[in-house]
Amino acid sequence: VLFLKLICFGECTGITYVDSTCIRVCHNKRIRRNKVFKGLAEIGKSTMGWFFGFKLHLLCNERGELVNFCLTRGNVDDRNQKVFSVLSKGLFGKLYADKGYISTSLFEMLFNKGIHLVTGIKKNMKNRLMSVNDKILLRKRSIIETINGELKSICYIEHSRHRSPANFI
Repeated sequence: VLFLKLICFGECTGITYVDSTCIRVCHNKRIRRNKVFKGLAEIGKSTMGWFFGFKLHLLCNERGELVNFCLTRGNVDDRNQKVFSVLSKGLFGKLYADKGYISTSLFEMLFNKGIHLVTGIKKNMKNRLMSVNDKILLRKRSIIETINGELKSICYIEHSRHRSPANFI
């Protein structure tokens, strides 16, 4: 982890994207029988349904370079302030996120650190003014979605045959 932070990560450029992805450690039918991650992994819910495992929270800049990451249990909310206090170290500028990150307390915490949280609006919310630049950059969130997909499909960070927690990391 220290090697990744020092060598492989990019720097914050003022435009940062945030997203989280679930990492399943076993099929839902085998949750009660899983002994490898007993006490470590938790049951969580994502847009794709229930899962047993962890959540990987990622930050990347507009060039697609990872800026920071945090691995939490599956039941941790994406808007958790403890997670964002870890993730937002060394950040500045604007942070673009999906609609799941809408929270006034999170917005205020990040604003006090000098970070402007930009999210889309939900269907039941009033329309608010947003600069054209923010709208364009918010549509570029596919950068972080691509990184999540590559980590899962090319790097195989999600599979169901773990033999020990040390090999998971």
